[in-house]
Amino acid sequence: MSNTIKCDIVSARRQVFSGEIIRCVVTGTGGELGIYPRHAPLMTTLKPGALRVLLPGEEEITFIIGGGILEVMPHLVTVLADHAIRAEDVDEAAAQRAKREAERELATRKTRMEIAEAEAKLLEALAQLRAVEVLRRGLKRP
Repeated sequence: MSNTIKCDIVSARRQVFSGEIIRCVVTGTGGELGIYPRHAPLMTTLKPGALRVLLPGEEEITFIIGGGILEVMPHLVTVLADHAIRAEDVDEAAAQRAKREAERELATRKTRMEIAEAEAKLLEALAQLRAVEVLRRGLKRP
């Protein structure tokens, strides 16, 4: 039996990651999920935040996603993310600007749709800033 599972992380623009992993940890709408090889089939929406994968050899990679969909099959994990970036590639200054802009939009928006869009932008910017802070402190988990 294999102790790995294939994982594909795809954003709206490109494939962000594809490879064998030992586990994947991500936050779904129902809470944090840990996905291991031979996991039961599952499909759920994802909240903006960290997605961590553990590679064979014990290297962990953290991605920041802006929400999306997770599909799990016994030998394949697929993440279809609205936005996805490796945590180490986050531009802190750009994330700060995005946070300020989202806060301004949230204060001025009127319709439910406009408010929801501004909230999503704010959550993504906050997730990126949390990742920067965690990397700065040398921790593995945002």
